[in-house]
Amino acid sequence: MTENDESSLIRKVTVGSTTFTLLGTAHVSPQSIADVRQEVDNGAYDVVAVELCDSRYQNLMNPQAIEQLDLFDVLRSGKAGMIIASLALGAYQQRLAEQFDIRPGAELEAAVHGARRRRLPVWLVDRDIGTTLRRVYRNVPWWQRPMLFTGLLGSLLSRDQVSAEDIERLKQGDMLESTFSEFAAGSARLFEPLINERDRYMAARLLASADAAEATPRSVLVVVGAGHLSGLEKALEAGFDDPAAESERLAHTPARSRWPKLIPWVVVAIILTGFAIGFSRSSELGWRLVTDWVLINGSLCALGAALARGHPFTVIGSFVAAPLTSLNPTIGAGFVAAAIELMSRRPRVEDFRGLREAVADWRGWWRNRVARTLLVFLFATLGSAAGTYLAGFRIIGQLV
Repeated sequence: MTENDESSLIRKVTVGSTTFTLLGTAHVSPQSIADVRQEVDNGAYDVVAVELCDSRYQNLMNPQAIEQLDLFDVLRSGKAGMIIASLALGAYQQRLAEQFDIRPGAELEAAVHGARRRRLPVWLVDRDIGTTLRRVYRNVPWWQRPMLFTGLLGSLLSRDQVSAEDIERLKQGDMLESTFSEFAAGSARLFEPLINERDRYMAARLLASADAAEATPRSVLVVVGAGHLSGLEKALEAGFDDPAAESERLAHTPARSRWPKLIPWVVVAIILTGFAIGFSRSSELGWRLVTDWVLINGSLCALGAALARGHPFTVIGSFVAAPLTSLNPTIGAGFVAAAIELMSRRPRVEDFRGLREAVADWRGWWRNRVARTLLVFLFATLGSAAGTYLAGFRIIGQLV
């Protein structure tokens, strides 16, 4: 059962004995903060639910958590790309904060503080941002995936004022959708994991949390971006046979296709076969192929490290490592380069403490030691990948 007005930012949905009051907010509006505080203080609610996942909640409520980041563990566990993406998203949000003198997510923070003040339980109902980004990546055809990187890079490098169109989108939509707005318009493959899936996920989490509560809550305030109101309302109305199973399904990252994993091994087989053919013809040809492989692969990887302003030891180490790691897909040249950078110039406490502010400006990525280590990883990886294919084509060209 629902009670709502399509133009209202408050919707009510009753499921069983629980009434969910959906409060739509604008992520850059001071008025939204006031609305949230008033609703939490004046409403007779048993629970306050917010559009946050665990990681976003920690970042919002405990900004100092970044100081405990183990950068080497991030590199070793393969999470560097996700950290870079998250920081690039944060750069866009920092621009909003500077332009409007308001921190994106402040209305969600107000909801949490209001719930704590009234000693109400807080439910975090949004899907983990890393899962959402991975599902976005997997949902997009491989030939469109560079556009994701381009969009994030654009949000990082741009220092333009946020446009009027973006402001309206933020008032009526969602932070992630707005961040990808440059290339998300009209893309169902992006809209599905960014918005539709999260609407269903949040509805499933709300229903599952209500079912799991010791005492079924009679009234739950749900604070979400205005862009989620209609979808969340419809998902709650439709319900789920098993809400917990549905939220678990939507939190799962689809398995990667097998064939992309095979490509590096196929490339290695081709390169080694090329070396074997070259030496079988003449030792001179064989060594020329090996020299081309080392020079091209090593130089481009070293160039990437140099563009990231890596330490001289990092640049030299990248040159040495790339020709070897490219023949062993289990170890990346970017990881080796970043590890050398980490040992050569260890980040200081102030680098971690000022990381979010630093990456808001593109020049800060080169000034902050944490961000620069991540750039070394990214640029060295791209350089080694380019070197692998360019050297491979050159080797094949000399054999045919």
